[in-house]
Formats: sequence, C-alpha cells, structure tokens
Amino acid sequence: MEKGKKIDVNRIDLDKMKEKTADLPGLLPYAHHSGSAIIKPGDKGKITGRAVAAMHSQTDMQMAQIYQQMQLLADQAKAIKNRVEISERIYNTPMSFEPLINHHYFLYEKEDGSDFLSMVAPEEWGKKKRYSKFVAEIKLLADHTWKIVRKEQ
Repeated sequence: MEKGKKIDVNRIDLDKMKEKTADLPGLLPYAHHSGSAIIKPGDKGKITGRAVAAMHSQTDMQMAQIYQQMQLLADQAKAIKNRVEISERIYNTPMSFEPLINHHYFLYEKEDGSDFLSMVAPEEWGKKKRYSKFVAEIKLLADHTWKIVRKEQ
C-alpha cells in the first residue's frame, strides 16, 4: 500500500472474505495462515513406546525399593532368630553368677560340647584356655534377651 492512501471499506467484498476464512481457525488440522505453528500428526507408536518405557523404568525402580525393604525385613528376622537361639542356649547353660542388664558376657563351648558363660573375654584368657570354642560376645537387654555383640568367626 502506498503511503497516505486509505482503504476504501465500501469496496471490500465481505462474502468473498468469508469464503477464505474459517469460523474456528484453532480447530483446523493444518496451519491456517503463514505465521501459524506447524502442525504434524504424532507418531502414536513412538508415543506409546516412550510411555511404556517410562512406565517400566518407574515400576522397576519401585520393585527394587520393595526388594530392598524385603531384604531388610529378612535380615531383621534372621537377627531376631539368632537372638532367640543364643538366649535359649545361654539360659540352658549353668551360671555361677547373676548376669546384669547392659553388661557384656562371653559364651564359650567346652571340649565336651557343653556351654558356659563367662565375664572373661577370649583375649583375656592368656595361655590356659578353659574352652574349645568361643561362641559369642553378648549383652543382656532389659527384656532379658541377649543381644549378640560379636560372633565367633
């Protein structure tokens, strides 16, 4: 358009303009003018493939967390089972003293297979040992079960 020239509104043919424009251009499956964004149909297989891969990644991560939790519970159950076994073994052992809560003691096995409880650590026996095997260092808990501090290796 030349500078200074005005558009004559009366000369515009509105019917011809209506034929060339859409009522709802945002709903067209293609760009309706040269400045519009490019519209490409999506590859449904690619989209589904990415979604399935993301889903598998997420569920694998959650399954790994559950497995770790199960492993922790299994380890805790095994530790409790060991505590019960040691506690039963100690209470079946003749004691010449009364064990005190929160004190450390040492469980040994004699040559004949019987057990005995001592306040003497394996390192403190010196040359003459009265046992054939060190079983565990234990601590008496308030509930009268025994916590295993260290075990024979």
